[in-house]
This record gives sequence, structure tokens and C-alpha cells, in this order.
Amino acid sequence: MSLGEIVAVLRRRWYVMVPLTLISLLAGAHLYRSVPVAYQSESSVALLDSTAVAELAPAFGNPIANAGGSLVVTADVLIRTLSGTDAARDLQGIGVTDPYTVGFAANTSGPMLTLTVTGTDRAKVLEETNKLTAFAGETLNALQAAAKVKPAYMVQTAPVVLPQTPVPQMKSRYQQVLGVVILGTTTAFTLSFLTDSLLAALRRRRAASAAPARGRGRRKPWGRQLDATALLSCYLALAFFIPSNLTLPGMGGVGTPANVFALLCLFWYLAAWITGRILPAPGTRLPRVVMCLLAFSVLGSYLANAMRGSSHKEVLAADRGLIGLLVWVSLVVLVSAGIQDRDRLDVLLRRAVVMGTVVAAIGFYDFFTATNIADSISIPGLKSGVAQITTLDRGSFTRPRSTTAQPLEFGGMLAILLPFAVQQAFDPVRRHLRAWRRWGPVVLMGGALPLTVSRTSIIGALIVVLVMVLRWKPERRWAAIGLLMGSVACFKVIIPGLIGTITALFASFLTNSDSSTQARTVKYSAIVPYLGERPLFGRGSGTFLPELFFFTDNQYMLTLAEMGLVGLLALLVLLFTGIHQGGAIRRLARTESDRELGQAFFASALVSLVIAATFDALSFPMFAGVFFLTIAAGGSYLGFIRRTAPQPATVESPCSSASQPPAARIRVPAP
Repeated sequence: MSLGEIVAVLRRRWYVMVPLTLISLLAGAHLYRSVPVAYQSESSVALLDSTAVAELAPAFGNPIANAGGSLVVTADVLIRTLSGTDAARDLQGIGVTDPYTVGFAANTSGPMLTLTVTGTDRAKVLEETNKLTAFAGETLNALQAAAKVKPAYMVQTAPVVLPQTPVPQMKSRYQQVLGVVILGTTTAFTLSFLTDSLLAALRRRRAASAAPARGRGRRKPWGRQLDATALLSCYLALAFFIPSNLTLPGMGGVGTPANVFALLCLFWYLAAWITGRILPAPGTRLPRVVMCLLAFSVLGSYLANAMRGSSHKEVLAADRGLIGLLVWVSLVVLVSAGIQDRDRLDVLLRRAVVMGTVVAAIGFYDFFTATNIADSISIPGLKSGVAQITTLDRGSFTRPRSTTAQPLEFGGMLAILLPFAVQQAFDPVRRHLRAWRRWGPVVLMGGALPLTVSRTSIIGALIVVLVMVLRWKPERRWAAIGLLMGSVACFKVIIPGLIGTITALFASFLTNSDSSTQARTVKYSAIVPYLGERPLFGRGSGTFLPELFFFTDNQYMLTLAEMGLVGLLALLVLLFTGIHQGGAIRRLARTESDRELGQAFFASALVSLVIAATFDALSFPMFAGVFFLTIAAGGSYLGFIRRTAPQPATVESPCSSASQPPAARIRVPAP
């Protein structure tokens, strides 16, 4: 469906689009005038230990201060107490009636708390913040007195930042107004196309109305036919070449230009689907069904977050989680249902590999120049959604991140694209190309993985090698093993110390002497209390914020905390669906090229399954986008393969179609 056709439908159904859009604008204006401005005041309190702690534990006799051997645990106990219903009732008794939040101070690892009160009366908010700050110290003293702690051993509270002058919070007000306007405009857009489709079906004018649109396509550039491959190529360009930490203000990490474009593409697909111009290809339903399971778990966690009385930050984070879900759904639907031709799907995968190669080349530049090129990219209207991104070092090497937000995202994204680069290098259809065009992506992507000095990247590369190489014929397999050994030797000569640093990383991991590994494993047990509170649907998708809780560095643990057991099951089903699709493509393939393509999908999904345990993968927009795109592409390829696979013999048709010669992939190479 072209842009000219979309504009033509909206022009014909102006009596639907215009009134509903005006109503949404009026509703937004009324909401802006009627909703009062909220004011927010903050104060910070630090916990100070008593002088008696100079004695060896537990001789100083304070069980609260000795809980876990750190005042951080004491601060956590105080936060949970102040967030309880009993404390809320006591605060209401002393006049604190506005919503308040208590949590660890951002960007700190010590026992420092931030107390926040939000209300519509500026003077009252300041007074309530003072009362809440004093109440925090009284509550801590009461907890220790209940534990029969002597006054000399009590932990004390010390105000670090006094209650600040309340500042207006216009962001939430604008978000509500914008939400009403977007909802009304989206409804008007959808109803316009639904009305046009119904009227066209009743009057039998679909063919007559399509002819003028084709005529306009010859005269106007915006009348050219758009397809899902062209739109997804634009999405990949935005995702790869605009640093993923740059987002639209107020949308957080999900507000990247690529994600916003993906949401617009979803509206394009809905318009084309409602008017009957696009029908999902047969046999491509599996990834969409699995996405329905994931969507159900995300919506369930969103309701669970709404029912538990969460803080304002968690509510906004849950809203961003829904936006992220819509982006993922858009990618899966566009790839699996929007692409009707296998050649166009091949084009999309080749473009993804080429763009990934450019990102890998930028990573080489970052590594050898000890810089991050993304830091010098500034786009008007966008701001960094990740605080304090700096150049990361490990050993004596700079860990590149190219245009991604973190070296782990950089390595993970390249690891799931590398199998397709290898498959395309061996594809007979591309033999007419020069060797550097076929093998350049493999060399750059595979070579960039060790430069991240990360266990995640090395594990991903090893999985690709094991899955791809072991299925090759002996002559190709031994040649590949020889090239890999030669590559290791080249890295050892060209970049002295890199191989030794990577080897030391794995050695410390196996001996459990690595501080980063120990920090991660300690957090695993800290997830259990949150899972025990809400085991089925968790606290809410996207609400386990590092500034409120801690980094998990494990997608499965993060999913358990945010979406519970149901969300973890849905995520595992999605990952194993990708593995199943790759294996099914290989089993049903009739050519060696298609078998290698199925093996590439199998390797990519297996890499995602394993490295998701090494970092919170779906929190990074570029990795998440490429992951869902490859999962949906596997389902689409499986549908194409099944439609061309030989049918089994039956009583009515004893001659199987396998006796017929296989349909060859005939493509004319571009000059």
C-alpha cells in the first residue's frame, strides 16, 4: 500500500477522520486545563553506624546493623517498612496524605535513601516531605528498640539533602494529554480504513478504486508501492546507524527513532490489512502465535503492577514496557505476515548483514583509536536515555560499542547475525560476486567479537562455530578449522595480550574468582523475595529499574522479577520456537543452500538462548529488534519451505510430488 493510497483513503473518509481527531484534540485541551499541576519535593537520608561497631561482629549486639554485614540491608529493611500499609496509615495520621516513595538513592551503592512526595499543593508538599524525613528516623529507632538494641549501638539517620523546594512535574501532565490525543487519532485512523473497506466491499468498487492509485504512482514519488521489506530496511538503518542510547525525550530507552518508526509501520500494516491489500502468507502463523503468549504475559504483569500500588516511576516504566511490546509485535507481524515473496525476504536478510557489517567496522575504529564514535554523534531533538555512558576498559583494551549502548549489546547483536553472514558467503546465488563482498561481512563481524573482551561475545562465537562448522562436509570443515586457528594466531600477533586477557576471563569464571561473576551470582538469590511476592506475573514488565533495585545482568532473572513464571515460560517458548524453526527448515529443505539457511536460524536462536543468561538482552533496543526480526524471519522462511516441500503420498494421490523435479531458485544476478 503506497502513501498516495493512504492519503486517498483518509481524504475520502474525512467525515470519520476529522471529527474524531478534533474530539481527541478538544479532549486533550480539556484534560490539560482540568488536571492540576503536580509538585514534587525530595530529600536524601544516609544511615550512619554507631561508634560501637568498632568491636568485632556480632559482639556489638545490633542484629539489624549486622543483617548481612552491611548497612545496605538495614536501609532495605527501612525502605520496606516505610513502604508498608502500617507506615502509610501512621503517616496519614500526622498529615502526609499525598503519594510518597522511598527508595535507594540513584547512582549509589551505599545506605542512602531518597524520600519523595508528590502533590498538587506546593506548600503542603514541602511540609509533608519534612514530616516524612523525620518519620524515617523515628521508624528506624522504633525498629531497633523493638529488637532491644541498646542506644549506644543504634544506627542513626543523617539528612544529606534537606527537603527541596517543590518543583512542578509537567512531564506527567503532558504525557496524559499526549496519550489522549494519540488514542483518539489512532482510533480515527483505524475507523477510516475500516469504513473504506466495508463500503468498497458493499459497492464492489475495490478494483476501480485501486486503478487511480496505480496511475498516481507513476506520476508522484509518494505513489510508489511500499512493501514490508522497504519499511523494515528503513527500520534497520535507523536502528543500526543512530546510537541506540539516543531517544526521544520522555520515552526512556524504548523511544529510539527506530522503535517509533516501527510503530508507524504497524499502522501501515493495519491499514493495508483492513483494506484487504495484504493477507498473511500461509504457514507463517507460528511466530505470531508465540508473540501472543508473550503479549499475554506482558499484559498480565502490567495489570499486576497496577494492582499493587506501585510508585510513579514504576508506572511510567510499565507504560514503556507496553510500548516495547508493541514494537516487538510490529516487527514480528511485518516480517512474518507482511512479506509475501521469498526473494524480498532474502533481500531483507542481506541488508541486515550489510548494515551489521558497517556497525562492526565502526567497532574496529573504536577499538584501535580507544574512543567511542557514538559519543560524538548528536541529533537535535534526541537525548541520551542511558546515563553516564563512558568508554569501558578491560585490562589494557578499550571495549568498543560502536553505535550500540553497551559492549555486551554490540557483541550479542553481531553474534546472532554472524550465522547469516556465513550462510550468504556460501550461497551459490552469490558466487558471481567478488570474494571480498561475500567474505567481508564474515571477517568483520567475526573479528569484532573478540575485540569486546567479553565472555558473552566469545560464547556466542563458539556456539556459531560448533553449530555451523560441525554440519559441513569434511573438506570444508577442516579448512574452516584451519582458518580459525590461523585467525587466533593473527590476533595474538597483531593485538598482543588480547587472547591472554580473554583466556584469563574464562579461567577466573571457572574458578569463581572473578568479581563481576560473583556480583552477578549474589544477585540471583536477591531475586527470590520479589518472585515470592508475585510468582505468576511478577511486578510488571520494565519496572525492575536499576535505580530502584539493582542490575540483574541476566534476562531470565529479570523476566522472573518483572513477569513472573508466566513471563519466563513465554520467553523460553519464544526462544525454543526459533530453534525449532531452524531445525524444521533444515529437515524440509530441498537444496543445500536452504539447509544451511536453516542451520543459520538454528545457530542464531541458540546463541540468543545462551547469551540471554549473561546480560539483560531485551533491555537493549538494537539487540531486541534484531532478535525479534530473525525469529519472525525464521517463521516466514519455514512457511515458504513448507509450501514447496513434497507432499506425502495418499490413497487418492499415490504418486508423491517428490517424484517431480525440485523447483530451483532462479534469480538473475544484478549487473
